Amino acid sequence: MKTLVQCDFDGTITKEDVGFLLLDRFAQGDWRPLLRDYDEHKIPVGDFNRQAFGMIKADRSTLLEAIKGKVRVRAGFQELVAYCSNRNFRLVIVSNGLDFYIKAVLTEIGLEGMEVHAAHTQFCGDGLKVQYVGPDGKESYDGPKGAYIKSFLKEDYRVIYVGNGDSDIEPAKYAHRVLARGRLLAHCRQNNLGCVSFDDLNDVVSALKSW
Repeated sequence: MKTLVQCDFDGTITKEDVGFLLLDRFAQGDWRPLLRDYDEHKIPVGDFNRQAFGMIKADRSTLLEAIKGKVRVRAGFQELVAYCSNRNFRLVIVSNGLDFYIKAVLTEIGLEGMEVHAAHTQFCGDGLKVQYVGPDGKESYDGPKGAYIKSFLKEDYRVIYVGNGDSDIEPAKYAHRVLARGRLLAHCRQNNLGCVSFDDLNDVVSALKSW
């Protein structure tokens, strides 16, 4: 059975949420109430991102310069990429984050060719325009994670899910195997859902070798 590893980005591949770093520094307004509404499931992630990142008026180069060399990539990521390549596993980053900074971080560490599905970003004078587009080409308000894992399963992949946050809980339910940390791990343990915990991505490689 062909294997696909679906991996979150912010807080999973990176140690911090890059989007939050940008919002803290550049948002012209208080974006934290929107985050609380999202965390309390009052608004979908699409609404949160559109409203919160709409508060950022800075251009692409300014934002990328602010994070250049400052994003901490979790240990073992290069090893995970190499292992998946050697085993012919399809490694896909599916993130609620923004495509422009994800691709910039990957380019900075020499992995610009990776498959990434994230929020499409347009830079406009009145704020960033953010939009999720699913595998069917239609706009999604709930983020891309669930839609993509269902699409991968329809292609008859064995899907191994790697994530850390609340937004990973729903898509992880569909995976054949789950590697978790943070809120995803806490949810799995509280609900007796099978998963393997990881501290860094070398742990993910070790788990893949055992499967």
